[in-house]
Amino acid sequence: MRTHAVAIVGSGPSGFYAAGSLLDSTDPPVRVDMFDRLATPWGLVRAGVAPDHPKIKSVSGQYEQIAARPGFRFFGHVCLGEDVTVDELLERYDAVVYAVGSQTERRLGIPGEDRVGSLASVDFVGWYNGHPDYAGLDPDLSGSRAVVIGAGNVALDVARMLLLGEDDLRGTDTADHAIDVFAASSVREVVVCGRRGPVEAAFTTTELRELDDIDGLTVVVDPAQIPDAAGDTDLPRATRRNVELFRKWAEAGPDETRERRMAFRFLRSPVEILGEGEDGPVSGVELGINRLETDDEGRARPVDTGERETLECGLVLRAVGYRGVALPDVPFDEGSGTIPHAEGRIEGREREYVVGWIKRGPTGIIGTNRKDANETVRALLADLASGAREDATIAPAEDVEEWLSERCPELVDLDGWGAIDAHERAAGEDGGRPRVKVVDRSTLMDLVRERS
Repeated sequence: MRTHAVAIVGSGPSGFYAAGSLLDSTDPPVRVDMFDRLATPWGLVRAGVAPDHPKIKSVSGQYEQIAARPGFRFFGHVCLGEDVTVDELLERYDAVVYAVGSQTERRLGIPGEDRVGSLASVDFVGWYNGHPDYAGLDPDLSGSRAVVIGAGNVALDVARMLLLGEDDLRGTDTADHAIDVFAASSVREVVVCGRRGPVEAAFTTTELRELDDIDGLTVVVDPAQIPDAAGDTDLPRATRRNVELFRKWAEAGPDETRERRMAFRFLRSPVEILGEGEDGPVSGVELGINRLETDDEGRARPVDTGERETLECGLVLRAVGYRGVALPDVPFDEGSGTIPHAEGRIEGREREYVVGWIKRGPTGIIGTNRKDANETVRALLADLASGAREDATIAPAEDVEEWLSERCPELVDLDGWGAIDAHERAAGEDGGRPRVKVVDRSTLMDLVRERS
């Protein structure tokens, strides 16, 4: 039985979990080549998880172990549709797995959304995490108040990052350019707006509890927006804990001795992002005030009451969800922002599979991707075990690398990434930081070339 070859496009959590499951296979045996358009792997673990959450980022250690296994190769700076095509991959591999995640934002669809000072959370998160695509974002933090639209952990992450003290940031792998901007920031209040109530908010209890540990921060919650404690027993355990935290903050009231405030405002939907003229920068947000109604399926949905309120601010961060982006020559469902599939097999295609957010949508935590990837890999291995590919001819591994080197002059292999990784870790040692990220592409390539 020959060793089968699988290409994985994308190097985030779902891609690595898929790689690990494939490498575990002995019947049939499999080797894996992983591709990424960036020089660096790990996807959102590197460029999406908040820098002040090092325990979550430590999952990258599992990916390092997978990458060190025989039969695994990494190829960075390879862009599907520009450097290589789907057909070219299928000529050289028995199967192709797409693990590209959700790379853009969900839009609000309201007037003023594109004003200067109205930013997508995906861009802002990429900026402070050192993603090369967003290094030049240059957000204006000269105003005293920012508004975050959204009621999930990403909204909480960006709000928290705006309010952390400089000392808290200096010990993290926050990009240096972002630390400098945060240190000079005038933002002292962040208002987090959710269209439904505290019961429906998608924050996790652990992230909410962390707010009490931030020096100089007071949490502000309107007591009128918190349900009566008598109804807590009917809530799921995690929701009940969240509501209890909000109730505690509401009852305590704001601590006026603290210089930074995070205010939660529920039952609020953005109607318009305000500013002077059509192109002027953000000056505020007009919010619609909602009430909750229960639909036929028992779900609470927000209904606009017609009442309005305005919040003055100099920055709006839109954190209402991520959305997948279509890949060249790969089926795509515009409605869901995902690749249509059945148990990971792409509909209407042979030998093409999908994992992660681009498969199921942007839901779950990092660990959710393991179960998701395992489902797809089971389907892929079953297809390989059928024997349909046993007599197929594919390019030897060394020929693939030669082909990629010709196509991609700045190809980054696992040794190249190792050089970047070692440099970043060493740069962080003196300051007690996990790493100091390199965000400039030319500098990244200099490190790769110098490794020999």
